[in-house]
Amino acid sequence: MDSATPRHGAQRGAPDHATGVVAGLRDRALEHAGVAAALLDPSVDVPTILWANASFERLTGHDPAAVVGLPLSVLEAEGGTPLDVEALHAAMSPTAAGTPVTWRMLNVRADGGQIWCEYTLSQVRDEDGAVEAWLVLLSDVSGQVRDVASRAQTSRRLGTAEIVLEVVSGVSRLLNDMEYPFVLRDISAAYSRGVVAWGGFFLDENGLRYSEGVPAAVLSRPRRRQPATDALGDAQVEGESAAAPTGPTTFIDPLRELVEGLVDGPLDFPLSTGYPAGSDAAYVAEQVRERAGLTEADGDGPLVPVARVVGIPGRRSVLGLFVSLPAVDSIEPATSAKLVRALVDRVAVGIDTLRLHTREHQLAETLQRSMLPEQVEVTGLDVWTYYAPTSDDAQIGGDWYDIVQIDDEVVGLVIGDVAGHDIEAAATMGQLRSVVRSYAFELATPGPVLERVDHLVAGMRVQRSASLVYATLRRTTGALTARDGRERTDGERPLRWRLEYTRAGHLPPLLVRRGAVTPLDGAAGALVGFGSRARSTAATTLEPGDTLLFYTDGLIERRDRPLRAGLAALTEVASSITATDAAGIGEDLLARLAEAAEDDVAVVVVRVPDPERDALAPAVSPRSRRWLLPSEPASIGRARHAVLRTCQAWELADVSSAELVVSELVANGVLHGWGHIALRLFDTGDGLRIEVEDSNPSPPVTTDGHANRLGGYGMQIVERLADWGWRPSGTGKLVWAKVRPVPVRRPQTTQTTQTS
Repeated sequence: MDSATPRHGAQRGAPDHATGVVAGLRDRALEHAGVAAALLDPSVDVPTILWANASFERLTGHDPAAVVGLPLSVLEAEGGTPLDVEALHAAMSPTAAGTPVTWRMLNVRADGGQIWCEYTLSQVRDEDGAVEAWLVLLSDVSGQVRDVASRAQTSRRLGTAEIVLEVVSGVSRLLNDMEYPFVLRDISAAYSRGVVAWGGFFLDENGLRYSEGVPAAVLSRPRRRQPATDALGDAQVEGESAAAPTGPTTFIDPLRELVEGLVDGPLDFPLSTGYPAGSDAAYVAEQVRERAGLTEADGDGPLVPVARVVGIPGRRSVLGLFVSLPAVDSIEPATSAKLVRALVDRVAVGIDTLRLHTREHQLAETLQRSMLPEQVEVTGLDVWTYYAPTSDDAQIGGDWYDIVQIDDEVVGLVIGDVAGHDIEAAATMGQLRSVVRSYAFELATPGPVLERVDHLVAGMRVQRSASLVYATLRRTTGALTARDGRERTDGERPLRWRLEYTRAGHLPPLLVRRGAVTPLDGAAGALVGFGSRARSTAATTLEPGDTLLFYTDGLIERRDRPLRAGLAALTEVASSITATDAAGIGEDLLARLAEAAEDDVAVVVVRVPDPERDALAPAVSPRSRRWLLPSEPASIGRARHAVLRTCQAWELADVSSAELVVSELVANGVLHGWGHIALRLFDTGDGLRIEVEDSNPSPPVTTDGHANRLGGYGMQIVERLADWGWRPSGTGKLVWAKVRPVPVRRPQTTQTTQTS
């Protein structure tokens, strides 16, 4: 192509006036363009409008002539993001690259409506390259902003739903086990992951207390906070009274009013440091500041943190409070409030259910414990008793036993089983025990006693079926055969016992004599209350060395074998036992038969001692013993007696030290624990190991005594005499102590120096 040929779009030899024509076309094009445009004067701090086109008016509603000379900020909507003038001047400075700048801003129209506009700002330079003006183009992006906001809201809702689902599912799992000692702590931690910044439970137990778990025992709720006390109710601070402070006060505690139901929640609670000492408000504020990691300065001044307090509604009263700090950049406050409300409602139901369950079992356990007598010391007999419920949680069941000292010559023995594991079963036990005891003192023969029980039970319309064995042991005298075949007598000491018994649908007792086992299956009859005929009485004679075994079906009954096979297994085990004390016989039975019991187990072992043969017969039995004691002071003496007899049977020294140790451990269990107390003894080969288990999970504490009275040195005594420790057990704790051997003191020798 010829270089002289003009480029496309240009005219050769165009007149000079064409430049003015093009400029006019450009101005008219901008004026009538479909995009809102305006020229700005950048020479002032806030750029002012020099000119605007018709589309500007259609977009903003403002007359272009009316806005000339006004700052661009006239378009800002109230509450929106203000125009960043400094950033615009920096981006549009003469030394800048001149790249267009884009931003979005919420605008207000002339009619008051609001629209989102996207601004595109560029420089307008003169022929010399100097910045003469700014050109800004505006477009309506309200639809885009709404779409983005809608997507963001949907995303937030999905995120919130995910958080809610995770929190609710986690809390639901935790609420399934309200007896877990840290259930409230873990629930609070779950809510602190997305719902609140921090949360904690304060249950009203003798005043508001920060609680990581739910105490099963229900304490009183005084209106004033009590001074801190130990387990005996003494003030922990020496010289301080355990009584609540008295005197008028003008401070109205908002948290106490919420707990007492005088005001409705939720409350906004400032975490101030200025609440009166001893008030619930001061305690809660201090605990929240400490546990949430707030500094001491955060509790004072004009910017005091504010916690949200919600009451935990129980069936009859407010159980406590849930205190939380709001989370920043988390789920919406309204959703958080609903979740917290749902949380406290579900926790309230869980606490009420747990405590109702606990009350029911405490009542049933109290009834049952009243039916399990103390260890009866019968002259001329070695008696060992044991009871264990099938459920560690319930500690109640339908089995029971009783030992009745009718007079100096007659002892009554009862073992029975009521169907069920609840309060009704325990109540039925109580009724039957009382009835049998009453007739046992009135009538001498077991058969007539059971007949009278039948008549009374039928009239009482007892709903639960029950079986039992009632037996009497009466001292008799007579000659026995000695080991050399000659007649043997022990003076006036009675050597025989006459056994009479009757059965009401219960498994037969076993008589063990020199390895031979005889089921006492006579005098059988129907269940208690169903006897339509006269009850019979069977009898036999016990000689020294004989053993009677009374038991319930829980000892031998298993799902994988018939009851007859279980009875055969018991017979085989009983025939092979060589222990010469009732506790050793019982331990052997339990070790070989009751390790996987599926029902309540009650066992009574009665042995007629035979000092002559016992001293010669080799005894091979487990070097361990166990007893289940009621939580009452009499169990302390029974435990000492059990240790004394066991140490004698095992020929262990240091009996006095072992007695002191077991006394203190069992006393702690009686005083501070609840439920049954399990006592176990083990011969470790180099000493005696004592284990005491109760249902209180709190560990034992070595103290320097009580502040305001004598006592409190029990664990110090144990520490002086034994190595000891503790570990959690199924429902409480197990404290063990290994008695240290007493060092042998050798006689001192003196050396004399002869001097001349």
